[in-house]
Amino acid sequence: MLRSVAVIALPDVAVFELGVLCELFGYDRTAEGLPSYEFAVCSVDGAPVRTHAGFSISPAHDLGPADEADLVAVVPGTNDREPPAVVLDALRRAHARGAWVMSVCTGAFTLGAAGLLDDRRCTTHWRHADALAARFPLAKVDPDVLYVADGNVITSAGTASAVDCGLHLIREEQGSAVATQLARRMVVPPHRDGGQAQFIETPVQPIECDTLQPLLTHVLETLDQPHTVDTLAAEAHMAPRTFARKFRAETGATPHDWLTGQRVLLARRLLEESDLGIDTIAVRAGFGSAATLRHHFGHRLDTTPQAYRSMFRTRTH
Repeated sequence: MLRSVAVIALPDVAVFELGVLCELFGYDRTAEGLPSYEFAVCSVDGAPVRTHAGFSISPAHDLGPADEADLVAVVPGTNDREPPAVVLDALRRAHARGAWVMSVCTGAFTLGAAGLLDDRRCTTHWRHADALAARFPLAKVDPDVLYVADGNVITSAGTASAVDCGLHLIREEQGSAVATQLARRMVVPPHRDGGQAQFIETPVQPIECDTLQPLLTHVLETLDQPHTVDTLAAEAHMAPRTFARKFRAETGATPHDWLTGQRVLLARRLLEESDLGIDTIAVRAGFGSAATLRHHFGHRLDTTPQAYRSMFRTRTH
């Protein structure tokens, strides 16, 4: 049973992410029928910690509570230097005794430095996923999801996904009724599955490459037109197999995968910025039909075009 929580704050601690953990676990809501937790914000030697916003906080605890807590959470701080050895040791001890170990956003870098992401699925904010994978090559980084629980290590993506991650943990430990009531108290959705996609902002633009740049630019200008490996190879004056090898070498993707990705990106932009109907967007993005658009949207983003528009539609009035 989840009864005690220790949050480790590192230098340049992120204020919002720390606040999320305080909101989830740091309030006594027993009068509302919700459980309470022994909650401690910790730092090395209990010293004040400067936040990324420029002010400092004064934790009431050193790292001692992390040796007994049921959950030890790491809030993101500075990622360009090695975390203190005493913090890494505290995390390893918590993991070894079976406590939950959780990172919020780029706090995953601290778990990686402790060796807790080796051969383990994990995530972080999509902007830092490549850096996490490069620094810790044994980690199985999934840049597309909101959170991942692998054994007793749970990692979350950027910013607000910490709410989803925390509610998931509470749901696992104390049941759906508690998690739902707490979500209602916090005025947030009671459940977003960890596998839901992070909505990565990627502009519709060609990949910089050596010889295919003019062709990619042309394709982006004519996404509503039919394009195949054969037609693209002909425009590049190459045999189809030679073109496919060249395309993968220069872009890192197959022609079909790259083209589908660019069409999804265009559809996202049209859903956000225009009043066009789904059928019209499907044609303009080159999918031909709303059914095909929905298929690829679901495969790439784990949502529907209409749901995406509801979340991200640019308001003009």
